[in-house]
Amino acid sequence: MRRTNIKVTFFRHLFLSYLKNLAVILIVAGLSGCSIENGQSSELREAVVRTEEETSPEESETEAKPQTESIYVYVCGEVLTPGVYELPRESRVYEAIDAAGGMKEKASETYLNQAEILTDGQQVYVPSKEELSGEQKISGESREADDGKVNLNTATKEELMTLSGIGEVKAEAIVRYREEKGGFTSVEELKEIEGIKEGVFRKVKDQIKI
Repeated sequence: MRRTNIKVTFFRHLFLSYLKNLAVILIVAGLSGCSIENGQSSELREAVVRTEEETSPEESETEAKPQTESIYVYVCGEVLTPGVYELPRESRVYEAIDAAGGMKEKASETYLNQAEILTDGQQVYVPSKEELSGEQKISGESREADDGKVNLNTATKEELMTLSGIGEVKAEAIVRYREEKGGFTSVEELKEIEGIKEGVFRKVKDQIKI
């Protein structure tokens, strides 16, 4: 009887040990499955994030809205129909003028570079011949048509630079001198300006007046 009890006890311990090992195996397998599942989920989330980053809203919007092929220019002055006109990109000035009905008879046809490429928002102003003639008259007030002499008190720097031996530096000195002194009272005063000696004065004395 005692031997029988020993056998029962032995088999009971063996069975309990088997159950414990089986439980451990099942737990380990379950944890491994979770780990694999979590790894796959993490990889899936990373793939979604990468896809969202690669296709930003700005890029999508840019692809959805192609660059416009038109520009708008304002044509005014001596044209038949002044106004704002829509033109294809890379259009030229002459095309903008044509869109405005062309030039009037009194327009200056050579003032603008009609082959110039236009940009969006540009203004194309066509002046009249009379307007340009008036500007030339104003800029030439210091030079009388009968003698062609340059007036030291009214000449621009550019006009002074047309005199013999007078460059940009000397022309600026002449303008500065007359502003400080209130003007020249005689052509001989020109020799008082630094850099203008007797030799230079002799070259220009017949080309100037006050």
